[in-house]
Amino acid sequence: MWRNWAGNQSATPRRVVTPRSADEVAAAVTAAAGDDLTVRMAGTGHSFTGAALTEDVLLRPEGLTGLRAVDAERGLVTAEAGMTLKTFNEHLAREGLALANMGDIQEQTLAGAIQTATHGTGREAAGLVSQVAGLEMVLADGSTVTCSRADRPELFDAARAGLGALGVVTAVTWHTVPAFVLQAREEPMRWEEVLTHLDELADGNEHFEFYWWPHTDGCLTKRNNRVPGPAEPLPAFRHWLDDEFLSNSVFGLTNRIGSLLPVTIKPINGVSARALGARTYSDRSDRVFTSPRRVRFKEQEYAIPREELAGALREVRSVIERSDLRIGFPIEVRLLPAEDAWLSMAYGRQSAFIAIHVFHSSAHEEYFQAIEEVLTSLGGRPHWGKLHTRDASYLEGVYPRFGDFLALRDRIDPSRRFANAYTTRIFGK
Repeated sequence: MWRNWAGNQSATPRRVVTPRSADEVAAAVTAAAGDDLTVRMAGTGHSFTGAALTEDVLLRPEGLTGLRAVDAERGLVTAEAGMTLKTFNEHLAREGLALANMGDIQEQTLAGAIQTATHGTGREAAGLVSQVAGLEMVLADGSTVTCSRADRPELFDAARAGLGALGVVTAVTWHTVPAFVLQAREEPMRWEEVLTHLDELADGNEHFEFYWWPHTDGCLTKRNNRVPGPAEPLPAFRHWLDDEFLSNSVFGLTNRIGSLLPVTIKPINGVSARALGARTYSDRSDRVFTSPRRVRFKEQEYAIPREELAGALREVRSVIERSDLRIGFPIEVRLLPAEDAWLSMAYGRQSAFIAIHVFHSSAHEEYFQAIEEVLTSLGGRPHWGKLHTRDASYLEGVYPRFGDFLALRDRIDPSRRFANAYTTRIFGK
């Protein structure tokens, strides 16, 4: 059985293959076609949807982890699809390079991260799909192709965030930047203060995000900006205390308590919000962008037009306060400039991302549905790797190139070799 990180998705495929080259991926796809089976490539399981599930042939990523090429002068680095972001960042650091922006975890595989359009937060620096320079893929007919802005540009724009529905990505070439030091300034602020100064906070920092603790007025803001260095990381004990003990061990314990006794959630959130403290530190960029996530959860995230953010957050809060919901996880808010990958959640518009979470063993349906109604009323686009209920009839109305994606899929995978239940729901048969 294959199971995802959160434990809410699992499947038992007929066949499991761990290919060690693009040729072996092509052989697996060809063999599956001969047996009329579908094929999916899994990552490390950090999607909450059924994106990686299959009952037929599952390709595991552990054999595709090589670093293929580094062109430091041009900033181009090619790595195989199963390499994790964490390992990739270590390779980049040794070469004096870095990714311009990242999400907040780095356990994902390179292909898994881009196929679900993983993003961070940034004023000018966009998400991972915007940092991709080229892809190597195996298509449904067993052929291995490459694509970029100059070579098969239509496939490139579609497949960067392709959910594995167009083919199996076997290698990714990245645009990187010279390594840089990032300073993080974390500061508690009140709800109304954050919403009143949203534009100032967003426009005045290279990377801005914040967390709001439901049932309170407490928010934690994080402003990341480049500094000349040298790095001034947190002392080892402070890092352990804040990021391991409090943010993981204690937070995990309070969520287990809240899951068993929901009546405790509001007072626990009140204590958590009052306990928020300020800190400033700087370090290698990837160490500031990312943080350890050891408390397992389920998540939903939507991207809405940037200008709708303040109103959307007020309505989200109103929905929670009018209900009997007890929410133990903070709500996360991030920002991103417009992107050009067809199925990026930020395609063609400056976007704000609102992410909601529950403890992995807690029921999520009522909460997620209530917030989804708010965000879809604003033309929200669901994160492909996070729980949502949208299907093709909705998605074609919020993605301008959705029809083009479907048409390309019809041409290169008419037999739906790479389909599963999730892609059938969101793209149709």
